[in-house]
Amino acid sequence: MPKIDVNGTTIFYQDQGPKDAPVLVLSHSLFFDQQMFEHQAKHLTKNIRIVRYDHRDQGQSARTGLVSVDMDTHADDAAALIEALELEPCFFAGNSMGGFIALRLAARRSDLLKGCIVLGSSAELEYKLEQFSPLIAGLAAQGTEPFIDTLMYIMFGDDYLADSSRSDEREYWRNYMLKLGTDIARSAYGVIHRNGILKELENNKVPLLVLAGEQDHAYEVPLSENIARTTAGSQMVVIPKAGHSVSLEQPEIVNQYIANFIKSHL
Repeated sequence: MPKIDVNGTTIFYQDQGPKDAPVLVLSHSLFFDQQMFEHQAKHLTKNIRIVRYDHRDQGQSARTGLVSVDMDTHADDAAALIEALELEPCFFAGNSMGGFIALRLAARRSDLLKGCIVLGSSAELEYKLEQFSPLIAGLAAQGTEPFIDTLMYIMFGDDYLADSSRSDEREYWRNYMLKLGTDIARSAYGVIHRNGILKELENNKVPLLVLAGEQDHAYEVPLSENIARTTAGSQMVVIPKAGHSVSLEQPEIVNQYIANFIKSHL
């Protein structure tokens, strides 16, 4: 599997689909890796070139040894990856943490983007800082195992958690999170202590699609509405029976919105 050195780190990525097709770069949530977009890679690559990657300190990308990594550094990594692979101008989609990155690119590096898709995310300071801070401290001290049920509740909606037909997929991600150990706390700290970016988005010119999970336990629908309200010309959609991991929980609906968005902005 390919890796590339960008912005002082080594990033693991997958590049699938026709090389002459429109490019969609996918940026994953905290507690996941690029595999969370397997549904998108499987069903969109007939007409779209999909590049999905692991953030630094996560998945198969390099461990930096930093105490934490802020979202601005992650956005710089994403910009450097796009430039190094000569993907610009491309479409960029991010779920949760990936959405924080997507919004920073839209506000600061519009030259790299044709359009931006934000799923289950926020442009504001962490409004659940008091709730999440003890969780992150617990992860740093004890790893993920004592908190796995909490993490599953945060990352998935009620319907997905109760759906027996998705039990194998659900168990895969539960086991993935259990293996993260204490190391993931460094990345989590950077997520919850991010800066807000709503003000920067006021002059955004990049076409924006905002998808929110109806059952999101981490970032409720009004946070997505605030992004859409701030950004002129954006499209906002609430995805039914989806929680925080919108792209994974309702892939058929999300894939259709992504495909339509890309087609309309070529």
